[in-house]
Amino acid sequence: MSADDLELARQFLAALAAASQTGDRDAIYPLLAHDIEWLTPKRDLRGIDEAREELSWIRPPDNLDVEFDEPRLTDLGDGRIVTDVIEVYRAKGSGDFAYTQARQIELTVRGGKIARYELRRGGVR
Repeated sequence: MSADDLELARQFLAALAAASQTGDRDAIYPLLAHDIEWLTPKRDLRGIDEAREELSWIRPPDNLDVEFDEPRLTDLGDGRIVTDVIEVYRAKGSGDFAYTQARQIELTVRGGKIARYELRRGGVR
């Protein structure tokens, strides 16, 4: 993995975390390849236009705040980077613990952009 790929992955994951906390997705799009594949257990998106139109679910829940740990990235080779993510949800206002979710994100970097994003439930190796 090149240092540039690693830095891009960190920048993308930070922008994704911020969007999940604020609903502002504008910082994500410049990091994506024109032909991005965005794969999740519930839906698959193809291309930057579809991503711009359909990623509206990346926003904070109405009654919860979400926190993320610092990502630990693992090089899988060929521009593929994986990280396990623990999302901690807390009640807005009180900060009381609500629940956690474990996710695994695999990214593929090509040409200095995120060419593929795959989210899997569970994970955490």
